[in-house]
Amino acid sequence: MSAYLVEARYPLELAPAMPDVWELWQRAKTLEWDPEMDIPWAELRPERYTEAQIMAARLHWSRRTWGEYGAISESPALLLRFCLENRLPDLRFFFTMRTQEEGRHAEASWLMAERLGGYFPQPQNPPTVSAVGTHGVRRMAFDPETSLEGIFASLVCAAEEILIDAFKATVHKATNPAVRRLMELILRDEVRHIAFGWQCLDAWAPTFAPETVKNIERAVTQMIQNVEFNGYRNLWLAVEGGSATAIEIDADRVACEAGLGAPRPRTRCAWCRSSSRRSGRAWRRGVSSCRCSTIPSSGASRVV
Repeated sequence: MSAYLVEARYPLELAPAMPDVWELWQRAKTLEWDPEMDIPWAELRPERYTEAQIMAARLHWSRRTWGEYGAISESPALLLRFCLENRLPDLRFFFTMRTQEEGRHAEASWLMAERLGGYFPQPQNPPTVSAVGTHGVRRMAFDPETSLEGIFASLVCAAEEILIDAFKATVHKATNPAVRRLMELILRDEVRHIAFGWQCLDAWAPTFAPETVKNIERAVTQMIQNVEFNGYRNLWLAVEGGSATAIEIDADRVACEAGLGAPRPRTRCAWCRSSSRRSGRAWRRGVSSCRCSTIPSSGASRVV
């Protein structure tokens, strides 16, 4: 029987130690919203759209639900890692709120799919589950070979920043008032999540050993190549669409053109577009390459 990991809880210091992170925690407590009450659902009016547009939007918002549901479990996993390592209380407090916010995003995305005609509880082609099921944060959270800094860099400062870029490039195209308001509320929360990750890494960067930097590079590269480019967020990112059906691959384009959310496939990678913002960060050494050029030009190979 394996030994149980002992939590290093004491001394239990709860006074703020990272002012910027503590401010994010305080701000989050004042910006709560209710998916049932704060979305203008009466303005959704799905009857205005074609059958193909509704199907595309249902597929997109169902897939968003699956991704947000994964975040419900990843946040507690990281919270346990914080506790086991007796990290600063600011981190633990903030992540309790992040768990709640990701749950709210999952509920809101599910409600959107439902009110557009019905939520899909699984991909049309079962093998696609491997692409959209998880990005491995829970596994990394309990892997002693993956540093906490590496998890932060790969999840919060890479994957979530790509999500933010996609939302920012898409929200103004969401002409449906209900869809647009939902995207704005999710974006507001996610911006705080990104700020949290960068503030932590910036605070830790002066103490990074060479091995920590290598760990970060490895974690970020794996997240981009094995998760984002495997179709986790957008199925058309997978080479030739992976195992997804044609309608699933094309759903984002159709939903975007209808003004119902979803990032439209474009030719420039969000990772490349964001590199200039990352270039001054102390932790980022060598994590600047983009895999766009290795993806065949045929099939679903465009990157937001």
